[in-house]
Amino acid sequence: MSSHTASNHDRCPNILWIFGDQHRAQALGHAGDPNLRTPNIDRLAVEGVELQGIAGFPLCCPYRGALLTSRYPHHSVPGHERRLPEDMPTLAQPLREAGYHTMWLGKWHVDGFEESTGRAAFHTVPRHRRGGFDTWISYENNNSQYDCHVHGHEGETEIAHQRLAGYETDALTDMLIGQLRKRAMAPDTPFFCALSVQPPHGPYVAPEQWMGRHNPATIALRPNVPPVPRLAERARRELAGYYAMIENLDWNLGRIRQALADLGLADRTHIIFFSDHGDLHGSHGQFAKTAPWQEAIRVPMIIGGGRPFYGVGGGRHECLVNHVDLAPTTLGLCGIEPPSWMAGTDHSCYRLPERPHPAEPDSAYLQVVEPTNHGNSVDRPWRGVLMRDGWKYICLEGQPWQLFNLNEDPYELANHAHNPRYHAERKRLQDRLVQWISDTDDTFALPPL
Repeated sequence: MSSHTASNHDRCPNILWIFGDQHRAQALGHAGDPNLRTPNIDRLAVEGVELQGIAGFPLCCPYRGALLTSRYPHHSVPGHERRLPEDMPTLAQPLREAGYHTMWLGKWHVDGFEESTGRAAFHTVPRHRRGGFDTWISYENNNSQYDCHVHGHEGETEIAHQRLAGYETDALTDMLIGQLRKRAMAPDTPFFCALSVQPPHGPYVAPEQWMGRHNPATIALRPNVPPVPRLAERARRELAGYYAMIENLDWNLGRIRQALADLGLADRTHIIFFSDHGDLHGSHGQFAKTAPWQEAIRVPMIIGGGRPFYGVGGGRHECLVNHVDLAPTTLGLCGIEPPSWMAGTDHSCYRLPERPHPAEPDSAYLQVVEPTNHGNSVDRPWRGVLMRDGWKYICLEGQPWQLFNLNEDPYELANHAHNPRYHAERKRLQDRLVQWISDTDDTFALPPL
């Protein structure tokens, strides 16, 4: 239970989650990507703290299940179009118990709707499967950014399906700003709000203002995109739209921060900017997600906002923040002790140094529990471990697959998984992977050493 009461709400910060879908960590201006400008995200990073964001399961539904519950996917949402268990609590419960008003706006994608039976954008998520949020205006899934429909509830009022005007990220940002105006009128009640948008997930289109800035012919590809003409052509074509979508999201982040300032909310509002997973865009000859290469599993992870905290707990840290860590870290920023059913680590001390410093995990657990069998995906389960010391090890069932030293090989071009010279390193990492499997009550057939 939280120590917060109605008499000290003035000391409770607000929390904003802002996250897109399929936004890889490398696709930011301050990360060195020469193809785009992201001044608002870059400013958030400079003024805040940047950690190493990890998509421990690089797929929408499993990541979101772990994000909401701080439970690993094999205990929450194990695969694509699988439903979050109805009796499983989310971070909305401890926040509401602490007096927070909780809001979720935009993509949900944990209600188990199978798109083979129709369009997920028109699926109605029943109220008892909306995570316990006070305000929930959302959609299950939508891959048509100019045809976005939402439904849900605000308090006791049900909201029927309605089509948003214009481009999805812009319209959902308008909705968020409207909600912020309402919260500014209730200053004694702190709020948590998640803005979850589909872009930069495909199809890779954005308003002309941003599309016009990117010519596929001039896109600089990552060095691990093979020089195969059809792969490079597709990567450049899709990346032109992808970068336009990210620049549009960046612009909308600027609109949100300006609204917070205009409404007098900026000083007490933490902003966490992240993504559910990345996008390969031709790296290693692959596209989309579900693969363990860095382009798919590394995501932005920035904690900023809140002017009184500028210059405190800032900078860039090597701390690995996995999907299960976002909920307890959010509670930590609010001064709320994470409940015992959360499996993740509270990393709020990196933003608020007065917070307790936890035993820092030496690694992040990586997995695909149930393959999607979609085109451009990995067609079998895998498990892996990403170490803080820069090594990464991935296994298929009964078979080592990848072993990389990211310190000397950030683009993962030299795979040592089957090289006897690296047997000792493989044993060290497999021993750590065995421990992760045991600690999380997972099951997986690892290869003989």
